[in-house]
Amino acid sequence: MRTKAKNEIALVHDFLTNVGGAENVLRVIAGIYEKSDIFTLISDKKILKDSEFNWLKKKRVFSSFLQKFPKFLKNRKKWLLPFMPTAVETFDFRDYKLVISSSGAFAKGIVVKSKVIHICYMHSPLRYVWDWYHEYLEENYFKGKTKIFVRLFLNYLRMWDRASAMRPDYLIANSKYTQARIKKYYNRDSQVIYPPVEVEDFKATKENQGYFLTVSRLSAYKRVDTLIDTFDKLGLPLVIVGDGPERKRLEEKIKKAENSQKIKIVGAIKRERLIKLYESARAFVFACEDDFGIAVVEAMAAGKPVVALKRGGAVETVIEGETGEFFDNSDVGTIANVVQRFVENENKYDFRKVRKQAEKFNRKKFEQELTRFVDQIQKVG
Repeated sequence: MRTKAKNEIALVHDFLTNVGGAENVLRVIAGIYEKSDIFTLISDKKILKDSEFNWLKKKRVFSSFLQKFPKFLKNRKKWLLPFMPTAVETFDFRDYKLVISSSGAFAKGIVVKSKVIHICYMHSPLRYVWDWYHEYLEENYFKGKTKIFVRLFLNYLRMWDRASAMRPDYLIANSKYTQARIKKYYNRDSQVIYPPVEVEDFKATKENQGYFLTVSRLSAYKRVDTLIDTFDKLGLPLVIVGDGPERKRLEEKIKKAENSQKIKIVGAIKRERLIKLYESARAFVFACEDDFGIAVVEAMAAGKPVVALKRGGAVETVIEGETGEFFDNSDVGTIANVVQRFVENENKYDFRKVRKQAEKFNRKKFEQELTRFVDQIQKVG
């Protein structure tokens, strides 16, 4: 797909279909490089009209041929997986000098000429073909011949993913945890630049309304079901922000809970309401192994301690005993014990120290580090 470039810089993103941490990173990069075009596999026109995407109004946004597929297919992206490697390779960047891809899946797989510099900001290696492979098969309930076919396809996708990870000239990892996985699965070195967190959006406060908060996409690997069981057992209030394929099952689970009136899912909500929920929470809980965990840092920006799994990006952002507590395993008993320990030691947490830790991951720092990295590369040529 030939696109006549009006700018010298192109930004590539997997999907523009929902507002999340990856989209926030793209927004900040687009702010740094105002004269840039944006390419994505699929964009949702309804979502793009949302106030969260106002920044896109001044941009030219180009979608792949997948945009022409029926809506019911685009809403079920896993059905389009066989087409995605080809779709991302159809973008034509011959008229650009610099391409920055923001990828957790396919955007890194673009093909550019040797004279075009390609930098990839990687959120994660393609999780469901690497470290979430077996869980992905289980959570989708594949059986019999279907499971055999899916295994064969994922094997092809794994080979494509590794080959496509060789295409960027430079890789940036969003955490040391992601950096280690890039080295393991792709055998490539990368530079760590932590993603931007809008720390200034939050007012740090000690006051709270007594509930615990989690903010997450409602997918199986996020372990929200374990948090529901834990807080049902403890009889403590839990507010769950987010949406996703597991929502219906989780809502049914809450209905059957002994303390169902204390646990609720509020779904995907506007930024203004989300900020208020952070600021009014007692503490933030996080049960999965995430690549960085922007929500964890946002909670600390509001002065709220974090109770999280001691793996992934949380290990790099949370200071145990000062800004939060860790649990070693995501099972109900272990999490419940650590939550109780937090309750017992709650008074020792200083909301100002919690906030100070979050400020290490602010937007300005990201902008400075990314700009410095790109400028050094362009000077080398």
